[in-house]
This record gives sequence, C-alpha cells and structure tokens, in this order.
Amino acid sequence: MLSKEEGKKVLIKGLIILAIVTLLEVGLALLGKGYLIHGFTLPKSVMYLGMIIGSLYKAYFIVFEFMHMKYEVKGLSMSVLLPTLLLVWAIIAFLAEGNYWNDSRLNIVKKNNIGLENQSSKAEDVKSLENHH
Repeated sequence: MLSKEEGKKVLIKGLIILAIVTLLEVGLALLGKGYLIHGFTLPKSVMYLGMIIGSLYKAYFIVFEFMHMKYEVKGLSMSVLLPTLLLVWAIIAFLAEGNYWNDSRLNIVKKNNIGLENQSSKAEDVKSLENHH
C-alpha cells in the first residue's frame, strides 16, 4: 500500500501523462486540419490513427494505473480485458454493417431515380408521337 504522499505523486504523474497525451491529440487535430500551419494538412488516416493510438493509450493507462489492474492476478485482468476487446470488435463490425446498409440504400435510391428518368423519357416519347399524328 502506498503512503499518502506516494499516492499523491502517482496521481499527479498520471494526470500529467494524461494531459500531455490529450494535448498531443488536440495538437495533431489542429495541425491536421491546417489551423496551426496555414495551408498544411495531414491525411485523415494519419490523424485518425494518431487519435486512436492516443485514446487507446489513455484507456490502457487509466485501467492499469488508476483502476489498479496491473497489481491484480492475470486471470482477473484478462476477465476485464477480453470482454472489452470483444466490445471493440462489435463496434467495428456494427460500423461496417451500417456502412454496407447505407451503400445498399444509396444504390436502391439511385436505381429508383434511373427508373423514374426512363419512365419520364418514355412518356415524353409517347406524347411526341401522339402530337405528330
């Protein structure tokens, strides 16, 4: 068990680490969007990857330091981490599925619009034939 002073030092160190990582994420976003250096932008994939890595590090740090997971037996740690990984996998799968449904819906709308255009052009052809006779 840590003494009160040692506990404060660990807490302050943790907060400083989290603040630095957060500032790096904000700096990356501002740099990537061109707000820090006018005319300079980063590819979205680089920005997103940097943000994901920073967020995962902060989550890891909070769970292992502030929730004391690094002091627990391996079985307990795995019982917390494995369901979390499954949750992340589920989120990725649901996002991919939602993207597929969105693309399918857009294709249906596009085909419906093409069908309407074909019908209206056929109706115009019929009217022009009727007018000539």
